Amino acid sequence: MNLSVIIVNYNVKHFLEQCLISVEKALEKIDSEIIVVDNNSVDGSINLIKDKFSHVNLIANEKNTGFAVANNQAIKIAKGKYVLLLNPDTIVQEDTFNKCLNFMENKADAGALGVKMFDGNGKFLPESKRGLPTPGVAFCKIFGLSTLFPKSKYFGKYHLGFLSKNKTHQVDILSGAFMLIRKKAIDKVGLLDEAFFMYGEDIDLSYRIIKGGYKNYYFSETNIIHYKGESTKKSSINYVFVFYKAMIIFAEKHFTKKNIKTFSFLINIAIYFRASIAVLQRIIKRWSLSILDFLLFTGLIYGFSIFYQDFSEVIFPFEKVKIIIPIYALIWTLSNRTFGIHQPPFKIVNILKSNAAGLIFLLACYALIPKSIQFSRAVILGSSLITLFVSYLTRYSFHIFKIGLFENQLNKNKTIAIVGSHEEFNRIQNLMISNHNNIKKVYRICPNKALISEMKFDGNIDQLNEFISINKVDEVIFCAKDISAQNIIYSMAYVNTKKNINFKILPEKSQFIIGSKSIYSSENYYTTELKSINSPENIRKKRSFDFYSSLILIMILPILIIFSKKYPLILKELWNVFYGNKTWIGYQNTSQSKNLPEIKSSVFSLVNKSDKNKPEISNKLNIIYAKDYSLILDLNLLLHRIFKS
Repeated sequence: MNLSVIIVNYNVKHFLEQCLISVEKALEKIDSEIIVVDNNSVDGSINLIKDKFSHVNLIANEKNTGFAVANNQAIKIAKGKYVLLLNPDTIVQEDTFNKCLNFMENKADAGALGVKMFDGNGKFLPESKRGLPTPGVAFCKIFGLSTLFPKSKYFGKYHLGFLSKNKTHQVDILSGAFMLIRKKAIDKVGLLDEAFFMYGEDIDLSYRIIKGGYKNYYFSETNIIHYKGESTKKSSINYVFVFYKAMIIFAEKHFTKKNIKTFSFLINIAIYFRASIAVLQRIIKRWSLSILDFLLFTGLIYGFSIFYQDFSEVIFPFEKVKIIIPIYALIWTLSNRTFGIHQPPFKIVNILKSNAAGLIFLLACYALIPKSIQFSRAVILGSSLITLFVSYLTRYSFHIFKIGLFENQLNKNKTIAIVGSHEEFNRIQNLMISNHNNIKKVYRICPNKALISEMKFDGNIDQLNEFISINKVDEVIFCAKDISAQNIIYSMAYVNTKKNINFKILPEKSQFIIGSKSIYSSENYYTTELKSINSPENIRKKRSFDFYSSLILIMILPILIIFSKKYPLILKELWNVFYGNKTWIGYQNTSQSKNLPEIKSSVFSLVNKSDKNKPEISNKLNIIYAKDYSLILDLNLLLHRIFKS
């Protein structure tokens, strides 16, 4: 057997399907096998493989063993002369494997090979070729010098930016997303080091291959798509710690004691440096709009109060003004956050709700506080109009210019270009457009000259670059049945993407349209950043629910003691929930619950007593709760747990 393709999958079912379709096409004339190792996915990946790819050799792990362990499981049973480590969120060209194998056959000294990779928006991924992360190289990477001077032979060694991406080169390090390895080389240097859980194992293996007397090559004559970072957010603090810990493991394994100390020192500095930046970025991203709200509200309400004094010939005591106005501004700001208008989606109705709530609260406070500290109802009403206008203007600006949390918000009224035949165009209509009402215009692009007479097209694929620019297209969908992966990747890579065009692909016979930011299906609209229970929006909603429900329960404690058998438990946990240490409703503990989005430990389970000993039912309910969380569900469950069970 010539080639064994190994794919480690973890909860990326939709990408895995597209990957396997492209791999099968590329393997048509090659004596080969496909091995998929699933690390205990809960998204239906295993059923997908059994139903649609039954010929694939499946290893289904009962826990997430990590990338290195899972790949080693497959390598041990692989029969191919060559082994390919391939990420599930990739698409390969039809001729990728043939070209790579021919190159390896003609290069007896080649131990491993990587290829030119593009992300889901057609941008070249610099990690396609990398240098050895020595202390000097690591320093330049950690402190951003490699980013500032990417083509420098001294500062740009990490991503080898001084080497042309369009030429084949001998390099030190290859990416584990696509790593074709000579089986003899693996037998000589050993399997992936299982001390690495997620990052660094490809660096370690690449380096050991070189030490084993072989060479690593960056091969530029074929391209793949790698939807990089779909399951990993590289700006997160967790990523910083895991990635740099992997670097320390690598250094301790391969560097001298002197270099280890230098490297470890740099890494420890990097951890705090990068973690601080990550925290700062998160704070700025999440709080920038609220901070701007508070500052604008304070300044404009103060300006309005001065105008009102001049207009009505009244004088407000300065001592009162300088205290009351910031309080007003703070209340309007907190009202905006409570209604979630500091983040997408941008909806005018939510701004109106927030404004009304803030106004009612301030007027209620005005009526209840002593007259000696009452300010002015006219200023409250005026500030209501000011905050309404400012809230709309700032959100609209953040939405238009993609600032902060609005950076990745999808356009409300998108212009879409579909590259495909009449049959596939209709299939896309069923999959996406009928369930998506925010479509401004849909254009039909002819994928090849043979189909030009099939239907009326608005343009052809050779004109795609100009067509996108002239017609202000936001999104392009390629039908893989009508256009080769090679032409899709070429079009994505060479289309002018200055306007941040979203590219998506409809695989042949698939029920999912896949993109780097979203997935359409006939059932739902999915996004890779799922609005699951631990999304920022739902974290805020769940915390608000816990806080306000706890407040209400405190107020009705006498009623609870009389009517609820659960009052001892509620009294015990009430303050934990109120202060955010626990949540009222959460998962039923099962063997698979640890794989779900993380939430705080709960007082009550969402599963009824009668179903708690039925793992299959508990797992399904846990998954539904994690995917489709809602405040109404929490409210119903809490009332049921308090008064009925």
